[in-house]
Amino acid sequence: MSLFTASLNSGSNGNCYYIANETEAVLVDVGISCKEIIKRLTRLKLSVDKVKAIFISHEHSDHIKGLQVMANKYKLPVYITKATHIGSGLPLEPDLTFTFDAYEQIGIGNLTVTAFPKAHDCADGHSFVVSGNGVNIGVLTDIGSVCQHVIENFKQCHAVYLETNYDEELLEQSNYPWYLKNRIRGGNGHLSNKQALELFLKHRPDFMSHVFLSHLSQNNNSPQLAQKLFDEHARDTKIVVASREYETEVFHIQSKLPAPKRNEIYQPFSRQVQLSLFS
Repeated sequence: MSLFTASLNSGSNGNCYYIANETEAVLVDVGISCKEIIKRLTRLKLSVDKVKAIFISHEHSDHIKGLQVMANKYKLPVYITKATHIGSGLPLEPDLTFTFDAYEQIGIGNLTVTAFPKAHDCADGHSFVVSGNGVNIGVLTDIGSVCQHVIENFKQCHAVYLETNYDEELLEQSNYPWYLKNRIRGGNGHLSNKQALELFLKHRPDFMSHVFLSHLSQNNNSPQLAQKLFDEHARDTKIVVASREYETEVFHIQSKLPAPKRNEIYQPFSRQVQLSLFS
């Protein structure tokens, strides 16, 4: 009863997250080059042949930089909303491009991927929960506020990539122009360390074993600062900073205590779709 996961890169310079069971894997966002993704998978002793689909959260370049090459070269189906696809400007192969709706359950072999809306300054942004073998792994980055969608899905996760983009004091003291500071902290930008910690403290389930602090700002945060803040409250949850420079190790996420089934949680829309795997 387990899944495997690694961050291949996390930050404004590129985001890519690998989640897998024993036989198939998905990538959430492809914001670094195809060449770099393959290099990092190889270092982790992970085969690209195991990757069966790509899910795109939104159209910003740090989430789609390597998408066209990766999808075309390896003939990978891409799940992307219509508005996000239009916003990306990428000419993806029609036969490999699929849309999705919030709370639609998409089967990729024995994995199930569920998207839900997020507050971010993009066309049609979504976060994801990848489920399999009784384990839920969330990718909750580029979120501007902790809405009810975030809370209810966070509460179902055994492990989560959680945005901790900036330290409030460092952002205030930075040389960023006011419009950019206000964009980051204005509710449709990014989560601060303190906002993420509040979510963690109020809504962490007993079965959450790992939190990967993600999308840290190079200028307005530091890995040491975020790690220390969460370590003080971690109890038996392992806290890992997902680097903006290199891949993490592969983590084995096990289901010590079961989460509720995904179809039992907050879902204003639910439609199950099963994708037959491409060879």
